[in-house]
Amino acid sequence: MDSRILQGIIRNQRKYNILKELFRKSIHICSAFVPLILYYFYWPTIILLIAAAFFYTITQILMLKGINVFFFSKIINLASRKRDENKFVLGPLTLVFGILFAALLLPFKPAMVGIFALSFGDGFASLVGKLFGKITIPGAGGKTVAGSMACFLAVYTSTFVSTGNCFVSLLIALIAMSVEVLPLADFDNLIIPLIIGTSYYYLSIYFPL
Repeated sequence: MDSRILQGIIRNQRKYNILKELFRKSIHICSAFVPLILYYFYWPTIILLIAAAFFYTITQILMLKGINVFFFSKIINLASRKRDENKFVLGPLTLVFGILFAALLLPFKPAMVGIFALSFGDGFASLVGKLFGKITIPGAGGKTVAGSMACFLAVYTSTFVSTGNCFVSLLIALIAMSVEVLPLADFDNLIIPLIIGTSYYYLSIYFPL
């Protein structure tokens, strides 16, 4: 095969992967609206999250059996990574449960901080890492220095805007960056909001405004 054709195929594949990641993480980042809805409609939002998890699970099971469910199957396919082909895609499910557990187990503000860390920190870490990451972190499953820095800045900003506590926001951003860099695959969606929310809860007690 001509080298120019091969390079063109590689470039197109990279663009396609980046577009998929942008679409996938745009959904991820949109989860930042959940705390606002929780604040005004707590139990209806909890019920909707549980219903969404149930519906998604059924849709995935049907897809694995070769049955498409309206446009939902197309959305799931568009948001899936190559490693998820012909598998149950855990990412959206762990995202919903991470938010759900944070909302149920933590007071509102710690839950909000944890959900924002998941939405913005993990979301921007992945996007920046894909687009600009050149230096990978050893033992981190391909995660990059650029992605980790993006996570730190995103979590610091979202926590400070939410709480107004500069020092606690700095500590929360450092904790989030340390957790996000772990090679947890899709299970970081479960762990990040709980660890960050719980960390904020205790740090806000010891370091109040």
